[in-house]
Amino acid sequence: MSELTGGSPAARDSTSASPLVYLDYNCFQRGFDDPAQVRIQMEALACQEVFAGVARSEITLAWSFMHEDETILCPFPARRLEAFRLATLCQVRVPPVEAIRTLARSFQAQSGLSAKDALHLACAVQVGAVCFVTCDDGLIRQAKRLKLPMAILNPVDYVRQVEK
Repeated sequence: MSELTGGSPAARDSTSASPLVYLDYNCFQRGFDDPAQVRIQMEALACQEVFAGVARSEITLAWSFMHEDETILCPFPARRLEAFRLATLCQVRVPPVEAIRTLARSFQAQSGLSAKDALHLACAVQVGAVCFVTCDDGLIRQAKRLKLPMAILNPVDYVRQVEK
């Protein structure tokens, strides 16, 4: 395993050895996107590998109030059902707290992130995730400018790094 280990001791059980990863909501939905595009196929497979890593107790995932809200608002029943099924794999829950809102506003002011993206990043920081994984290249660029205390990676890059 690579340097993607650890996580905030306050956010997790101290006996957990698997890295805490925060997936952007698009990772929970990637398997439903257009498989005609090779990039989407690769990202969907990488997301599946992340979920398989959770099942093998090699990765710990966080599920936030933002994931919950986006799933509830999803107009596609099959996608919504799958997201809630995958949520059962997530061992860390992130409730809405003022510190997350404050941090998200700071991220928006610093980098022009959308409110949703800023809230997801703030949730990841709040729980001490070692990595934020997203399929959104623009979000990756913006988040890296913030110099956050975690890696910001595409799912394919995350899987490659973990397998080193």
